[in-house]
Amino acid sequence: MFFAQYYLDCLSQASYMIADETTGRAVVVDPRRDVGEYLTDAAERGFTIEAVVNTHFHADFLAGHLELADRTGAWIGYGRRAETEYPIRKLTDGERIGLGDVTLQILETPGHTPESISVLVHEHADDPTPYGVLTGDALFIGDVGRPDLLASVGATADELGRMLYDSVQNKLMALPDAVRVFPAHGAGSACGKNLSTRRRSTIGEQRAANYACRPMSEESFVELVTAGQPPAPAYFVYDAVLNRKEHGLFDAAAAHRPLSVEEFMERRLSGAVVLDARSPQDFAAGHLRDSVNVPADGRFAEQAGMVVSPGQDVIVVAPQDREEEIVTRLARIGFDKVGGCLREPEGAFPGLADEMERASRLTAGELSRLLGGAEPPLVLDVRNTSEREEGFVKGSSHIPLAELALRVDEIPAGRPVVVHCAGGQRSSVAASLLRHRGRTDVSDLLGGYRAWRALPAPADV
Repeated sequence: MFFAQYYLDCLSQASYMIADETTGRAVVVDPRRDVGEYLTDAAERGFTIEAVVNTHFHADFLAGHLELADRTGAWIGYGRRAETEYPIRKLTDGERIGLGDVTLQILETPGHTPESISVLVHEHADDPTPYGVLTGDALFIGDVGRPDLLASVGATADELGRMLYDSVQNKLMALPDAVRVFPAHGAGSACGKNLSTRRRSTIGEQRAANYACRPMSEESFVELVTAGQPPAPAYFVYDAVLNRKEHGLFDAAAAHRPLSVEEFMERRLSGAVVLDARSPQDFAAGHLRDSVNVPADGRFAEQAGMVVSPGQDVIVVAPQDREEEIVTRLARIGFDKVGGCLREPEGAFPGLADEMERASRLTAGELSRLLGGAEPPLVLDVRNTSEREEGFVKGSSHIPLAELALRVDEIPAGRPVVVHCAGGQRSSVAASLLRHRGRTDVSDLLGGYRAWRALPAPADV
């Protein structure tokens, strides 16, 4: 058996290829949209990718099932409850997919979404204990999939939570302890609240250590897994719907287009959002007015999906030689309306002096002095609720970054604002969004809340 996990740190997302090395028949599970790595690995090993299985309609990324099917002729599989605009094979509970001796078996595990499935992997068709289980978003390492995302039209969080209880407690926990667990996401994903950095585990380890896998009543389970979930980025609903639809294919060769200064400024004048993917330090030193800063070295795609709408035209300022990477990462969440990238921005900026500005950034000491003055600024905390529970700046307002684009009107237009997160990156994103949306006196806090807490006597709780 050939078994490979492909992991994207930016989205905390895992996909898998399983093949029988004797027959060369292969299946890819939960692929990302840029499918070159799967195709390369298959070609090098003489595999034929004959099936693409999605464990559910993903909300946090646009899956690559259409791209793989187009390139290989593979059929696309989903759980039996799935309804799509494109042809699929509906997979039923207990159904076996033979690749030779290597065999996959479908296990219906609804709850994160109604159509969710897990995939049992048998190295040999008659093995009494499966090699592993691909759990999608039903079971994570240290957590379970959240049942409250709006990815499931017509089902409430309570209804899905009860489905998830049965899937986790009665189906997945019924598997032998030795079965390896391979989830679709890891730490950092907004698909859960307590995901581990580990990328594999076992049923036995999860039975012992995962809070949601311990014996409990259905009511206790639902209450536990629905509480304290982080806010979901706005693009999640868009992707969950788009994954059901026939849509354009991603073409990596055609996606990146370098723009001259004249072309770039013309698109900006026509209303395109300038998405600046450089570091907060470089952005603060000088950027095009009204640009939105989402640093590439971080959770770029997810954060871009928080502050830019899927239908908006986007033009990109990227770090040197990373233009194609940035466009690909946007495509992974279905953001295809990228008009191009500014060619050599560092060389172009000196000629655009009238369109450039610097971003205000304050130290913790400077913020402390301002808060003690006659006209203190509004302090805006853009961390998640769980982070804020560990302490916050006294008197600060709280809007998680994932919600800020929809709640900008809650920020007074005529008052200075200082934005902070935990360490300083999300606050640069948030501050740039506020400026883009018309707030003129906005600063972000260098070092974030960690720097604030390091002051001799921080005014927090």
